[in-house]
This record gives sequence, structure tokens and C-alpha cells, in this order.
Amino acid sequence: MATMVQAERAKVTVKELKGKVDPDWCPGCGDFGVLAALKQAIVEAGLEPHKVMTISGIGCSSNLPGYLNTYGMHTLHGRALAVATGAQLANHDLKIVVTGGDGDGYGIGGNHFVHAMRRNVDLTYIVMNNQIYGLTTGQLSPTSIKGMNTKSTPFGSVENPINPIPLAIAAGASYVARGFTGQQRQLVELIKGGLQHRGFALIDTFSPCVTYNHDNTYQWFRPRVKKLEDDTAYDSSDWVAAIEKSLLWGDEIPIGKFFERTDLPALHMAEPVLDAGALVRSESRVGPDVARSFVQELM
Repeated sequence: MATMVQAERAKVTVKELKGKVDPDWCPGCGDFGVLAALKQAIVEAGLEPHKVMTISGIGCSSNLPGYLNTYGMHTLHGRALAVATGAQLANHDLKIVVTGGDGDGYGIGGNHFVHAMRRNVDLTYIVMNNQIYGLTTGQLSPTSIKGMNTKSTPFGSVENPINPIPLAIAAGASYVARGFTGQQRQLVELIKGGLQHRGFALIDTFSPCVTYNHDNTYQWFRPRVKKLEDDTAYDSSDWVAAIEKSLLWGDEIPIGKFFERTDLPALHMAEPVLDAGALVRSESRVGPDVARSFVQELM
């Protein structure tokens, strides 16, 4: 009996997931809600901190790995998915979570975004979409609405924004969802679903910037967002229906799980060498002296 008790690890708590530093986001920032939802989702998914790796790029939201007690990497602007792909292929025993903002992910990181989805890399990508560049104090971002006045567009933007939901569905992501930090319980469920999904999972999240975006506020979103799960006829396995719902924007903005398919193997499952087990635990065929020379050449 004692042996069985020792073998059973105590379930991790939200408190244990607190990082060593506290967030420095503006009071009221939606990113606090994403951090809280991610912690809760990790707990409910039964994941242990040492089996999770959180990777980010650059931006206000990309500081998140430091606020979470898991393995973490704060990488280059727009390159989080590239780093995450390498980490996942090297050790797919880890659950890889990528966090960032709309500028980091859909702007400079747009190329990696598309190709990680078409490859169906097994990772969970949470984008804190505040429709503005917050870290650089309020410039137009790829998801800013047309006509928006910002520091970089003082007379109003003439650009059409990116809609990441139909883009993700069309590019091959096998789990596509949208959350809102004003709907915390639903956001936890969406992130948990992404963590449990095998393949590329996008959770685009409306995370209002209370300092620089005074158009897309909590008050603006609340009467407009409509939960997809309230539509009992909606089928998230229907690709065409998912595209149609993803194009709605205005008085009705759907949030929830748009699309999921489970018949598509993740990238590491399709490659025999990778599916045999984590590369970090496999026996290297390259001698230590040769490996060291490679590293020295790149340093």
C-alpha cells in the first residue's frame, strides 16, 4: 500500500504553477486572464510542470513563460513556432505550449505560422490578440480593424486585417478555436482541448489592451461575442461550416471551437525516425568530438 501511495504523484495545483517573477502587464490587461486560464487548463489536463515547455517570441504577452513554473524559452521576435517545432521534434514527450501576440505571431511570425500548421506540428499555440502593438506603445498590428487610428496610422488604417481563424483552418491546423478573456471558463476549456489534442492547436484569444486599444475593449466585445457551443446544430468537424462561422464579424463574433479533426497524424507520428521515440533519448550516431566541433563552428 505504501509503495502504491509513493508511486502516485500528487496532482499539481495552480499555486505550484506560479513562476518566480510576477507579471509586469498593465492593470486590467487581458493577458492576466490568459495566464490564469493556462494554469487552470494544465491542472485540469493532468500535466506536470516538468512535462510542459512554454515558448514565446517578443512582445508584452511573450513574457508569459517567465510567469509560469514550467520549462520555458523566451526566443526571437516571430520565431517562437520555429523554436517550438525543433523542441517538439527533439522531445515529443513534452507538451509544447507557444504563447505570443498578434504582432509576433501573425506579423513577423506569419511565415512560421502557416508552415507549422500545414505540417501539423504537435503543439498548442495561444495567441493573445489585442489588435495593437502594445509593447512598442500602440502601433497598427496585423489584426487591427480597418480605419483604426494609431500612432502609425493617425488618419486611420487603410489596411484590411488578418482573420487568423479561416487562415488556420485553410492552412491545415487540426484544432482551431477562439477565446475571450472575458469568458474565462470557456477559455480554460478551449486551452485544455488544445493541450489534449494531438497536432497543431490554435487558440486565438481576444485579450484587450486597456492602455493602447480603446476601440476593441471588454465593453465592445461583451455584447458581440457568441459562444459556438450554444448553437446545438453546429458541428466542429464540418470544414465548410467552420469557414462560414469564422468569417462572421460585426454584431456577432463567434467564440469557441471552430474546427477539429483527429484523423490527421501529427508531424512526428508521420516520420518513422521521430515516431520511434524522443530524439533526446536516442543513442547518437555522431561521436562527441564531432558534435562538439559542430557546436564550436556555430558559436
